[in-house]
Amino acid sequence: MATLIIAGIILLLVVIVIMAGVKVVPQSETKVVERLGKFHSVLQPGLNFIIPFIDRPKVIYTRKVEGGPFGRGSVRVSTTTVIDLREQVYDFPSQQVITRDNVTTEINALLYFQIVDPKKSVYEIDNLPNAIEKLTQTSLRNVIGELELDETLTSRDTINAKLQSILDDATNKWGVKVNRVELQDITPPESVRVAMEKQMQAERNRRAEILNAEGEKQSLILRSEGQKMSQINKAEAEKQAAILKAEGEARAQVLRAQAEADAIRNVADAVNSSQTDPASYLLAQKYIETLKSITEGKDTKTVFMPYEASSVLSSLGTVKKLFDSK
Repeated sequence: MATLIIAGIILLLVVIVIMAGVKVVPQSETKVVERLGKFHSVLQPGLNFIIPFIDRPKVIYTRKVEGGPFGRGSVRVSTTTVIDLREQVYDFPSQQVITRDNVTTEINALLYFQIVDPKKSVYEIDNLPNAIEKLTQTSLRNVIGELELDETLTSRDTINAKLQSILDDATNKWGVKVNRVELQDITPPESVRVAMEKQMQAERNRRAEILNAEGEKQSLILRSEGQKMSQINKAEAEKQAAILKAEGEARAQVLRAQAEADAIRNVADAVNSSQTDPASYLLAQKYIETLKSITEGKDTKTVFMPYEASSVLSSLGTVKKLFDSK
């Protein structure tokens, strides 16, 4: 019975030793193994064998954010032997920084990094999460201290790129690669926010007034151009109307002259056929028309005949003979 007990104890010890010497490492994780307190190897993902009680995984610090009330998480720092090789994100709490124009502002940042050399991350720095947090905070203060508040609010990409470059250079010796840095919230003091809102409102009003003035200017220009074109069109129409009227009057005069010439020619032919002087005939006709216009009207008029009226009367006799002959 005692022999069986001893054999069972020995078997149990063998199983414990074997289990202590077998290490299964998940994918994207690793462990740093020390042999008698000195670095020995870095375990690869999968099945690994170590010497029990001689080889021992190195204990490191890790940082985790646990859920809290009102959506706020709490940071918990613990110890572990597993090194996560995936990209990790640290959400740092808000901190107060002072800009170049002496404005105190609260800023919180996100840091994305990845451990690329597990050995350096264990032996080159103690408490890597705390070191990264403090380095990020001090670097953020230095960068923001070189900028004014307006530049801080409008230059997030520039600040992110500058912080990434500074942190990547500083953490390179720790075996850490900083992929990017993002500023989440930039909260200036309440008095500054009120002043900024007033400034933005004034700027919007100024832009609105400029747009209204530009609109009125364009409206006046278009209205004056329209009046100008209207006057030009009116003048052009009057010009064309005057030209057409003048052409019409000239044409009418030509037609009247032609008609008068035809009438004179007919009279001349008729007078010639009756062997009468055409000039005497025409003079008599004009004289009669003149007398008619003089005697028109209701008022009594005294008509004085010229001394040479006898020659005109002789012309009238000539006309009488002409009509008698016709």
